[in-house]
Amino acid sequence: MGCYLEVPYDSLSHLPPLPPSSTAAVHTRDTTTSTEDAFAVSHLDLLRVVERVHRRYLDIFRLDLGRLGVDDLSPSQVMMLFTIGADELTVRDLIDRGYYLGSNASYNLKRLAETGYIDRNASERDRRSARIRLSEKGRKLCEAVRKMDVSYHRLVARNAEERHELEIAFKTLQRLEQVWTGALRYGGTQIV
Repeated sequence: MGCYLEVPYDSLSHLPPLPPSSTAAVHTRDTTTSTEDAFAVSHLDLLRVVERVHRRYLDIFRLDLGRLGVDDLSPSQVMMLFTIGADELTVRDLIDRGYYLGSNASYNLKRLAETGYIDRNASERDRRSARIRLSEKGRKLCEAVRKMDVSYHRLVARNAEERHELEIAFKTLQRLEQVWTGALRYGGTQIV
């Protein structure tokens, strides 16, 4: 079905433009509807695209980690390093900040500590509570990933119009996250 083009990392800027998707979820309606409704994207269409984009990014991220010689972490563990960032956090802070599940966070933090990407110390106030921060190895990996990300950003935002579109997409996804978080906390819409 899908067609993948393997490209060496250093030649990302030479990729051809993406063809229109044969599975694009754009529905055209009859001419009696308003121009506003001529191209409508359903909530499920959006979710399916977000899921596919996420999956594709994890695939390419895994390849990039291999190019960096990182074979001891998963992409989600690397993203956890970015969630920690320059801060020193408790595990609870990390779970709240990154929307991680307790068991997943514990497993991933254990793995990050074992592989030397984070430093984990017992809190001075409460020995039951651990404080975590990036180690030098973790900071170096984050910096290498940031450099790789610049190449991908250039592919997606090649001019002012595409940069603006990317900002709109980002704001839209943030708004969806807020709406869905509110629906979880306060109850979703009534299904009729």
